[in-house]
Amino acid sequence: MVRRFSASFSAGLALAAILPLAACGGGAKERPKADLAASKITTIGVNSYLWRASLDSISFMPLVQTDSNGGVIVTDWYANPNSPNERMKLTVTILDQDLRADALRVAASRQVLQGGQWLDAPVAAATVQKLEEVILTKARDLRRMAIAG
Repeated sequence: MVRRFSASFSAGLALAAILPLAACGGGAKERPKADLAASKITTIGVNSYLWRASLDSISFMPLVQTDSNGGVIVTDWYANPNSPNERMKLTVTILDQDLRADALRVAASRQVLQGGQWLDAPVAAATVQKLEEVILTKARDLRRMAIAG
């Protein structure tokens, strides 16, 4: 009887000593990686830096549709007060959750007022390219601030 108690006690003591150590192991793969400024954001359907930068960059234009899961922002027609005979409409599409240049597409429509009617007019390719550069630069700046902050 003493022998059984001693064996049980020894086994229990060994188990009590090993269990706390088991919680310490497991390797790095079980530990969550904290990256506050990750280039891939999953709380919305698209990269949050590109999303915020896009909204900030076109905030002067009236918005018709915003879909953060699908990554689409559509503006209404906007006429610059300095150029009332010309107006623009934009569609910004964010295609990925990664902060990359090819994850952003901007499509622009332009109209000019002639004879009291709005007529479609070509958009200079440089206009769309410049807006994409502005959004990407702002998104990178937002990410840099998040890393530094």
